[in-house]
Amino acid sequence: MAAPRVLAIVLAGGEGKRLMPLTADRAKPAVPFGGTYRLIDFALSNLVNSRYLKIVVLTQYKSHSLDRHIAKTWRMSALLGNYVAPVPAQQRVGKNWFLGSADAIFQSLNLLDDERPDIVVVVGADHVYRMDFSQMVDSHITSGAELTVAGIRQPIALADQFGVVSADSSDPTRIAAFLEKPKGPVGLADSPHEVLASMGNYVMNADAMLDAVTKDANSTSSRHDMGGDIVPYFVERGQAGLYDFIHNDVAGSKDRDRNYWRDVGTLDAYYDANQDLIAVEPVFNLYNYDWALHTGYVGLPPAKFVHATGDRIGHATNSIISPGVVVSGGEVRGSILSPGTRVNSWSQVDGSVLMDNVVINRHAKIHKAILDKFVVVEEGATVGVDRELDESRGFSVTENGVTVVPKGSRITKG
Repeated sequence: MAAPRVLAIVLAGGEGKRLMPLTADRAKPAVPFGGTYRLIDFALSNLVNSRYLKIVVLTQYKSHSLDRHIAKTWRMSALLGNYVAPVPAQQRVGKNWFLGSADAIFQSLNLLDDERPDIVVVVGADHVYRMDFSQMVDSHITSGAELTVAGIRQPIALADQFGVVSADSSDPTRIAAFLEKPKGPVGLADSPHEVLASMGNYVMNADAMLDAVTKDANSTSSRHDMGGDIVPYFVERGQAGLYDFIHNDVAGSKDRDRNYWRDVGTLDAYYDANQDLIAVEPVFNLYNYDWALHTGYVGLPPAKFVHATGDRIGHATNSIISPGVVVSGGEVRGSILSPGTRVNSWSQVDGSVLMDNVVINRHAKIHKAILDKFVVVEEGATVGVDRELDESRGFSVTENGVTVVPKGSRITKG
């Protein structure tokens, strides 16, 4: 029996308001992460590693840096008919831009005409995780459902932050109910302190998806959202399947990072997810070569550490130091430094995330901060040391005390 034809759709139009100012100049999926990656690299790497090599990326909000990253990085074999293609909102069926994730698919149904898939895999573009989607597709086919939702186990206390799926008591592979951010839900039978939250990843029969999003487009009461409208539509028809992420077995994963998944929807969540990378035994392991994470940095020199006299020692501990970084007589602890960053003599960077081409000049101190691209911290200046000073400069300071500096800022000694 021939394998089903699979088309993958990545929903990458998210504005990411809660990640401002990191999304002031870019879509959320284009936000840098972990030194050398963009958030979208995780979804694309998972799809490619799952051997799904026909991928379209639906974009909308401030998409230039995302489009550029895809064009420069994700070049597939045209000879074999494989591709990763960004598809912008085009007003193909009216004068509206995408009104929601379901409407984005509806306005892009011409892609199904081009590819004629049997199955469509739909994934979000802004989560950090590893997943073998081929296992979910196999489960979907076996179940006979028209739509399958991937569920991730989350503490019941966090249920009001997610769409929560409840399995049918007689068949755990079927969804009995879908609850949007419920209060006081019932926990899982085998783990009462947990619920199954939707990961925003779906597998659908192509014809069923076409029918569902077309009906949704004609509904005046719909929000045109995959989770809020399309999933309940299939649940009501008894055709919604459930795939528990706990059963997904990714090559090279270990107990420490098995079933890791983070929604980096807030600045604190983004900061914490970066910090997950740098432990001696990281909560999320970038060094799993059996399920590689792909990105686009090439042609950069190795990182360099210079000066080792007296108190002028260039070194880094418990940190990720990307190619092209120069640590010149400064100290880096518990931080992530992206390509092209320079840390100069007698400066200190502690518990921070520095994006591309940041310059930390002499005697500067950076503590628990996120510095976007091309930030320059002048000699003797500080970030994250004095909250009142940071806020007076117009910088965001999160609930957990993370100072966030916008792209291209120049910080003088206060």
